Amino acid sequence: MNVLVINAGSSSLKYQLINVETQDVLAKGICERVGSHEAFHKHGIDENEVVHDTPMPDHNAAMALVLEALTTGSTKAIDSLDEIDAIGHRVVQGGKYFDRSVLIDDDVIAKIDELAELAPLHNKAALMGIEACKQQMPGKPMVAVFDTSFFQSIPPKAYMYPLPYELYEKHAIRKYGAHGTSHRYISERAAAFMDEPLEDLKLITCHLGNGCSISAIDHGVAVDTSMGLTPLDGLMMGTRCGAVDPAIVPFIMEKENLTTAEVNDLMNKKSGLLGISGISNDLRSVRQASEEGDERAQLAYDMYSNSVKKYIGQYIAVMGGVDAIVLTAGVGENCDKMRRMIFAGLQPLGIKIDLEKNKLRGHEREISTDDSTVRIVVIPTNEEYMIARDTYQLVKEDGMGL
Repeated sequence: MNVLVINAGSSSLKYQLINVETQDVLAKGICERVGSHEAFHKHGIDENEVVHDTPMPDHNAAMALVLEALTTGSTKAIDSLDEIDAIGHRVVQGGKYFDRSVLIDDDVIAKIDELAELAPLHNKAALMGIEACKQQMPGKPMVAVFDTSFFQSIPPKAYMYPLPYELYEKHAIRKYGAHGTSHRYISERAAAFMDEPLEDLKLITCHLGNGCSISAIDHGVAVDTSMGLTPLDGLMMGTRCGAVDPAIVPFIMEKENLTTAEVNDLMNKKSGLLGISGISNDLRSVRQASEEGDERAQLAYDMYSNSVKKYIGQYIAVMGGVDAIVLTAGVGENCDKMRRMIFAGLQPLGIKIDLEKNKLRGHEREISTDDSTVRIVVIPTNEEYMIARDTYQLVKEDGMGL
C-alpha cells in the first residue's frame, strides 16, 4: 500500500512515496524556494536524483510538479495517481486538541489553522500542503501526524510554566515539545533492537542535529521533553539559543534597541552554534575549525555537548534511573566526537561508551561497553515511515479502501 508523505514548509515541499508493507521508499524529493524566481525541484533516489530549475508560484503548482514527476519520465515511480492510496501530512503543532494522528476533515483543518499562532511558519505551511493535495487529488484520504501529539502524555508538573495560571487559561501557554514523531520512532526501534518490551524500559531519547531535543520516556510514555511552547527552548542548537535566562530578552531589546520580532529572530536564527562560533550552524564545519585551533569554535563545541549532558542528567533524575540512552539525527547518528564528549565523565552513573564501537556508522547499533549498566544505542530516525504507518493504519481502520 502506497502512502505519499508530505512535509510542507513556508517555501518548500518535501515528499516521499512509501510502500508501507515493505517499508520501501519508491520516490522522494523536494521543491525548494516555492514562490521565488529561483525555485527548483529535486527528485529521485541517490544516483537517480535529478534537479530542475522550474517556476512554482505556489504550493499547488509545486504539488502538480511532484505528481507529474511521480508518474512520468525516467524517474517515475508509479504509472497512475490511483496507485497512491493515501496522503500523510506532517503538522508541527497539534496543541491540546490532538494526542494522536487523525484523519483530516474540515474540523481538523480549522483546528490546525487556530493553532498556527503557536507555530505560524509550520502550521500555515502544512495547510498549504493539505490544500494543494485536495486540489490535485480530490477525494484522496489524508491524515495529519503531529510533532506534538507524542508529548500530550507529559504531566502538568512538567508541561506547566511557573507563570500566572491565567496565562495558561487565556493563551494555552505550556510545554508542547517537538520532534515527537522522531522520538516515538526511535523509542520503538530501540526497544526492538534491545529485544525488550518498550513498556519495561526507561529511555532518554536524543534527537541531535541542527534542531535538537531530548525526551524522557518512562515505560513507553513521554514524561518530559526539552522543547517548550516553541522549538526554541531546551538545548543549544544550530541557530537557536535554547534555554537562557528570560531576563536576557528585555535586556537585549533595550540595549540593542530591538523589536520583539528582531529579538525573536536573533534567538532563533542567529544564535546557537552559529552565534557562538561565528562560522556556521553546521557542526561539521564547527568541528573542523575547532580542531584547527579556533577558540570560539572550540567553545561552541563544548557548549553543545555540555547542554546535552545536562539534560541527560535531569531526565535520569526525573525517571529515577535510565536503562538506555538513544541517539539519532545528523549529529546523534554521525558525529563520534560529539558522542564521546557527551558521555565523558558519566562512568559513575553506569554510562560507559565503547570508543571503538563509537567509530562505527550507518545502522542501528549499540556503542556502550559490555559492562555499562546503561546501554547507549544509535538509531537512524525515520519520521516519514512513521507518518506513512499512521496514515495507513487510520485509513484502513476507517475502511477507506486500503
